[in-house]
Amino acid sequence: MIASTSESPPSASDETEVTSISVTHMPDKSIELVLGFLACSSPRGWFEAALANKESLLIDHANCEKKAAANAINLITRYPGNTELLIKMSQLAREEMLHFQQVVTILVKRGICYRRLSASRYASGLRQHINPDPEQTLVDILIIGALIEARSCERFVGLVPVLEADGDRGLARFYQGLMKSEARHFGDYLKLAQSIECVNLDHRIAELRHIEAELIISADSCFRFHSGMPS
Repeated sequence: MIASTSESPPSASDETEVTSISVTHMPDKSIELVLGFLACSSPRGWFEAALANKESLLIDHANCEKKAAANAINLITRYPGNTELLIKMSQLAREEMLHFQQVVTILVKRGICYRRLSASRYASGLRQHINPDPEQTLVDILIIGALIEARSCERFVGLVPVLEADGDRGLARFYQGLMKSEARHFGDYLKLAQSIECVNLDHRIAELRHIEAELIISADSCFRFHSGMPS
């Protein structure tokens, strides 16, 4: 990763290699904390749909990385007086764009043309609940950022054994390498939210966790990286 204190994920070139290194299915404690933050697990049906729609999975994954970088830059622009946020979000933006580059490289190696896809309902479904009160808006944005990163991590954790069982060890290994990055991003967003004075922070986290879970377990007609249960 870009940050000097972070571990680097495998490069995109590793994605096509057949390796004898065993993919570790059990997450470490930092990732277990992330998974415990979520109110529900992804439905098995979503992982089945991911195998059947790998092209859309990869293209939308690239889109998600690009949007994550853009969101981080937007926060830097909106809140120039929050030094801790400026540092964390600048690191996150660089890292997300590196991930975008790596996924695009994977697309090229697989003969898949990167293109725009319609957005899933997931992010907009969360952001429509952002409190417009200026004192609460940033807290909500940061909690939602933490939830999105946590769900991404959870999906990588679930995809690794599914892809390996399907014989796609290269992509499984690549996704395994992204788990800790997502877990770290989750922690960055959550710590930033906790650094802001908010009397009902725990209550607000619980509310948004519930909303996020509903988006994941309810029927969804469009398969995307963060989509709900395939209908």
